[in-house]
Order: sequence, then C-alpha cells, then structure tokens
Amino acid sequence: MVVRLTYLNFLPGKADEAKRIYKEEIVSEVRQQKGNLECRLLEPVDNTNDYISLTSWETKEQADAYHTSGVYAQLVNKVRALYAKDPVLKVYTSESILEHA
Repeated sequence: MVVRLTYLNFLPGKADEAKRIYKEEIVSEVRQQKGNLECRLLEPVDNTNDYISLTSWETKEQADAYHTSGVYAQLVNKVRALYAKDPVLKVYTSESILEHA
C-alpha cells in the first residue's frame, strides 16, 4: 500500500471553505481513481492551521498514475487561493502488520 500525505496550511478564516471544497469536490474525484483505498482530510485538534490530506493506494503504480495524470495538480489547484503557503507532498509505503482486533 502507498500513502500520500499533502500538508496544507490555509489562510486565516479560509479553513471552512477549504474543507467544504474538499468534502464536496475533491473526495469524490479521488475515490474514482483506480486503486484508491481512502481519501480523508485530517484536521488539527489544536489551534494550528496545519491540515493533512491523506490518500492511500493499492500499489505504487496506481498512486504514481494518479499523480502523473494531472488529477492531483487539478485538485490541489481547487483550493490554491486559500493556501497560506504552498502544499507539501510526502509519499510513504506501508505494510499491513497488525490485523484488526
């Protein structure tokens, strides 16, 4: 499995608008991509404005295809006007070690 984390920081007062766009437009588009397992926006529990968009993929090839297709860039640009700074993408691999209890 491959996990892609995009670190986002929104302008003051713009997080609610960004969350709305994420829920209404971005999630459905990502979930339509081949190999996508999960798409969610992680919200900070403290008063920071640091969010993380998390997507997980069956294979590295599928995650790479999503990125190189241009869909990722299009979705990032949907909320570009709301960013306090440029988003940062980090990609990780994960092996399933523990089974659900």
